Amino acid sequence: MQEKLNIAVFVDYDNIEIGLKSTLRREFDVSLALDALKERGDIVAKFAYANWGRQDGATRQMAESAVQMVQRIPSPRGDKNGADINLALDALEMAFTHTHVNAFAIVSGDSDFIPLVNKLKEYGKTVFVVGGKAFTSTILQQNCHEFISFESLLSDVAVPATVLAVESRAVLQQRPRGERPERGERGERPERGERGGGGGRRERPAPLDLNQAMPLVERALQVLERRGVQPQLGLLKSTMLQLDSAFNERAYGGSSFSDFVEKLKRAELVNVSGTGGRYIIERKGSAAAQQPNLKHEDLLPPLRDVLENHRLEIENGCPVEDLAGWFAAEQPRFDMAAYGFQQFTEFLNYAQDKTVVRLEPNEEQGTVLAYLGAEFYPPAEPPRPEPEAAAEEEIEEDEPQPYVEGQPTIFEPNPPPAKPKRAPARKRTSKPAGGGGAQRRPPRRKKTD
Repeated sequence: MQEKLNIAVFVDYDNIEIGLKSTLRREFDVSLALDALKERGDIVAKFAYANWGRQDGATRQMAESAVQMVQRIPSPRGDKNGADINLALDALEMAFTHTHVNAFAIVSGDSDFIPLVNKLKEYGKTVFVVGGKAFTSTILQQNCHEFISFESLLSDVAVPATVLAVESRAVLQQRPRGERPERGERGERPERGERGGGGGRRERPAPLDLNQAMPLVERALQVLERRGVQPQLGLLKSTMLQLDSAFNERAYGGSSFSDFVEKLKRAELVNVSGTGGRYIIERKGSAAAQQPNLKHEDLLPPLRDVLENHRLEIENGCPVEDLAGWFAAEQPRFDMAAYGFQQFTEFLNYAQDKTVVRLEPNEEQGTVLAYLGAEFYPPAEPPRPEPEAAAEEEIEEDEPQPYVEGQPTIFEPNPPPAKPKRAPARKRTSKPAGGGGAQRRPPRRKKTD
């Protein structure tokens, strides 16, 4: 029997609010995140971190949802990561002191929480991450147990994934190359503070093609076959989440996982038997082979070409809407949905983790600015040594090495220096046996005529 999950929720309000406003043109609604988590277990604790003195409108909805608001007062020097540190410390303290809490939900898209997620998993805790696919780090999405995208929690009114790019294409084709679009051509932004973004609010993006999910479904079914387990609904979904924690059936138009399997059955992509919720899913074998295997990284080369063509405009940052229009006009044969992306901003979020672009939210304008990524600024080569210094090093290397007598060497040793000749020592006669006598000198030769 599966263990009951007692979930503690930690909300990084500043991050999730800016992310939703800049990508989906929506205010953050904490009740949507809490309702999604209630489907997975019991929520036993709820905390949200922000400077609540500046969030008058948000405090009411937090109080209505019984979320405990943790006040964060920024220091005079500023503390960009102050909320992150407080949240991480409180989550770890709860993991140690509240043993009945066996699951944690991080409502944020900040990649700084990756160490916290990994540490909680080390302690045997189930970790959920709630955020937008358009601004949550893909590394964070892949390292938790389940990623719940905020896009999947929106209403069912679908907006095509490339609607913004398609609308901009006709205008861009009539404009001289390099000229930036006017504000009205990109679409008027909603008034700041308007609930839900008003007329500019984006609902759930158009669903992806079911064939996009088949590689993951095939792989999960193969894993269950190797284990000798019948592939029922619950086991299939849990296995798919183990292989890809970012999977969500709502991205493919399914209101639930059983509805998702029904869509696969009607599309004749899998064989389904059984009734009453006890479905047995089997592979067809050739379903995945009918579609080309398009990968996320295959869409990066055309993006690099667009960035290079508009390098001057992007150097100091440009709105994502402009970049989407350029991409649609210059790369019309590339479809976001065919590569598994529901939105252009979601694709840019993936490209940011690959250092192709850099995204910065502009809170004043309510948009996201795109910059060239780190790969366009390669590190400088190390300085080369000056010619004189190099010549001295060569001279030093060419000098013969000293020879130490008795030490082995593979080179021909230098001959040891010749010892100086000494004068022959005079012979000394032995003392007389009696001792004490003077030393006898040899007799002198007589001169002859």
